[in-house]
Amino acid sequence: MYTWIWRILPGGLPGKLVGSVLLIAAVSVLLLFVVFPWVEPMLPFNDITVE
Repeated sequence: MYTWIWRILPGGLPGKLVGSVLLIAAVSVLLLFVVFPWVEPMLPFNDITVE
């Protein structure tokens, strides 16, 4: 899979590195701001209260 992504990214080595960083940043933002907040209420350890 990573080889396929590397092959389809445009440009030479500098372009591929920039594209890789942008792709990783986009996936990270999507996970942090969309996926994790959506999944958090479904996690089983949210009902724990500490007194």
